[in-house]
Amino acid sequence: MDNERTPVVGTWVTADRHIRQELLPDGRYDEARGRPNSAYTGSYTVTGHHIDYVDDSGFTATGDIRDGVLYHEHLVLHREDG
Repeated sequence: MDNERTPVVGTWVTADRHIRQELLPDGRYDEARGRPNSAYTGSYTVTGHHIDYVDDSGFTATGDIRDGVLYHEHLVLHREDG
């Protein structure tokens, strides 16, 4: 994981905070949608500014961080303050 060039660890949220994605330091993620936590869980790897996700159920997704914004498939997430 290349967290030195592109820091990704932390919680990322959509503008309405409905979707919250926590990227953990051990290469795991936990995504909440609305009230339930852990709607999706899995692992991620970072190459430069690109993130590859593998959900525990087997599906895959990608994301890119540009100018401090995480573009994850059709979602736009910002680092949560605090």
